[in-house]
Amino acid sequence: MGLGLDLIYGGAALLSSPVWVATMAARGKLRTDWLARLGRCEAWPRTRRDGQVVPRVLIHAVSVGEVNAVRELVADLARDHEIAVSVTTDTGIARARSVFAAPVRVVRYPFDVSCAVRSVLDAVQPDAVALAELELWPNFTQACERRGIPMAIVNGRLSERSFLRSLRILPLLSPMFRCVAAVGAQTDDYAERFRAMGVAHDRVQVVGTMKWDTARIADTVDGADALAAAMGVDRSKPLVVAGSTEPLEHALLRDAVPAGVQLLCAPRKPEWFDDAARELAGCARRSTGACGSSTGRFLLDTIGELRMAYALADVVVVGRSFGELHGSDMIEPVALGKATIIGPRWGDFAEPAQALLAAGGLKQVERGELAAALSGLLNDPAHRERMAGAGRTVIRARQGATARNAALVRAVLAARQGSTTHARG
Repeated sequence: MGLGLDLIYGGAALLSSPVWVATMAARGKLRTDWLARLGRCEAWPRTRRDGQVVPRVLIHAVSVGEVNAVRELVADLARDHEIAVSVTTDTGIARARSVFAAPVRVVRYPFDVSCAVRSVLDAVQPDAVALAELELWPNFTQACERRGIPMAIVNGRLSERSFLRSLRILPLLSPMFRCVAAVGAQTDDYAERFRAMGVAHDRVQVVGTMKWDTARIADTVDGADALAAAMGVDRSKPLVVAGSTEPLEHALLRDAVPAGVQLLCAPRKPEWFDDAARELAGCARRSTGACGSSTGRFLLDTIGELRMAYALADVVVVGRSFGELHGSDMIEPVALGKATIIGPRWGDFAEPAQALLAAGGLKQVERGELAAALSGLLNDPAHRERMAGAGRTVIRARQGATARNAALVRAVLAARQGSTTHARG
């Protein structure tokens, strides 16, 4: 399959090059690490401890969200394993390098061409691969299978729309899913979808979502006061923070915030920063060092500072839920004790959203209801306090998925080591 697939990849890349080159140029993404994407990776010699080779796990996190989700898993497994974290996107790589320190290694996940995949696997030499949520590519899957490297899906998620699309090409995808050694699914629904895609029934277990574990319940965040001072946020006035927003939401937020209330928007992707700045006329942009805004609008056009911004908020609005996309993580602001609002589109975070909504720790409104919802919460501190308490109770009750995912990875490693020992015997 490797050579044939490489030819297909090459032909498709060549034919579509006018589109993807123009798109990447417009988004400022042409200056990426192309050599790393093509497989350049520093070799990592194996080490020994007490006369035994230290087992090594490659954890793949696609972008920023997955990097954040696997933080505690990396810490757990790093107690008795060597860990490499692979990331696809530039923003994800930057976030991973800021989160993980030696001895954890951060590497670029390669394009799914045979030579690039071989190069990375030769350099990292993993004993097992853990894929965060779901990221299966045919050449990578085949290379792992040939080398006897088991693959586990941790924090497994397969949304309904992705599942329905996948069913259309099930004969092409099911061989990859059949290669998966274990799945730690977030919910029963996800578990059934993984089984329907071809993962053996006894290899799938429901372990919950690790996002509950990465939510750090706190009343303050280091660096929040410095961020407010640097951007010129007036601490005597109320502040609405909208996190992980998409382009269709900035005008809505601008018009929904009551007079006299400040607004800070943090777009999800860097290519949306300039669009947001146009919609939020007069905003102070974090990237320019601007301090203070006559309009009371602020733009957090950086990566890795959203939690600090959430800590400053009186009310939080979770983005990508009022436009065309499918929601963002609402657990983090709730853990910080913030009254949090989401829009009608949150399918990518259905399980935490449903749990928080049912307990009263989260408020869901339609686009036309956002202004009234903001006014109501800003004028009712007691309601905000009740929401915070209810949300934190839900978070505490659902933590523990990281340990279960770690146990799943260790079991996969043990099975591999056992089969290797048996084969040698």
